[in-house]
Amino acid sequence: MTEGDALGLVQQAIWLTMLLAGPVIGSAMVIGVGIAFFQALTQVQEMTLTFVPKIIAGFIIIMLTGGYSGSLLKAFTEQIFLRIAIGFK
Repeated sequence: MTEGDALGLVQQAIWLTMLLAGPVIGSAMVIGVGIAFFQALTQVQEMTLTFVPKIIAGFIIIMLTGGYSGSLLKAFTEQIFLRIAIGFK
């Protein structure tokens, strides 16, 4: 295994992490900005108001993208195991 192989694996792992976490984090950001805007308009400063919608949205996004995320993670894992089995050439 060369430095280039290791760097390529780390790069793929970081990219996969961004792909898997991106939809959940993006939805939480959109929900958070919307709730912050609502709180600014109504002057309701309840701290717990932001958490529940973010958690619900996160679970919904995970349920919607779970199959796709699982297939990406499975393909990456199979690629790593295959490269371990045949060697890094």
